[in-house]
Amino acid sequence: MRITVTVNGEERELDVEPRRVLADVLREDCRLTGTHLGCEHGVCGACTVLVDGVAVRSCLMLAVQCDGGSVRTVEGLSGPGGEPHPLQRAFSAEHALQCGFCTPGFLMVAAGALEADPAAGRDPERVAALAESNLCRCTGYEPIRRAIARAAGEWPRPSS
Repeated sequence: MRITVTVNGEERELDVEPRRVLADVLREDCRLTGTHLGCEHGVCGACTVLVDGVAVRSCLMLAVQCDGGSVRTVEGLSGPGGEPHPLQRAFSAEHALQCGFCTPGFLMVAAGALEADPAAGRDPERVAALAESNLCRCTGYEPIRRAIARAAGEWPRPSS
């Protein structure tokens, strides 16, 4: 099936089997390997990407569901000149990653939440809920919570 999807700002025409999940299409067809596959059951969150601005588990979503839509992966976080995203800087500064396998999923779930509502990163309960939505076996989550809160401090405030 032929689909058109904008991936990280670039429109792509892809020929995909209707049964293929978005994670596989991103990794194999688009060569965007930052989207990691962990559990392949939607539990771990390593495969989280933004589809039309909403965080989704790409291991559970069929690629054909994105036809006409927009997908943003961890590769799409950096700025136009390649400068790191505020979340990437904060994760580095707070040592919020060790092995790094889960990091793309955390970055994308946090990016989706902060883009939808920058105040989310300034509310400890909401930050905790974001961190708890994905699995990490290395960091103990506290550095991840600190990184999300730190990045929220750099987020542009909505004009009143």
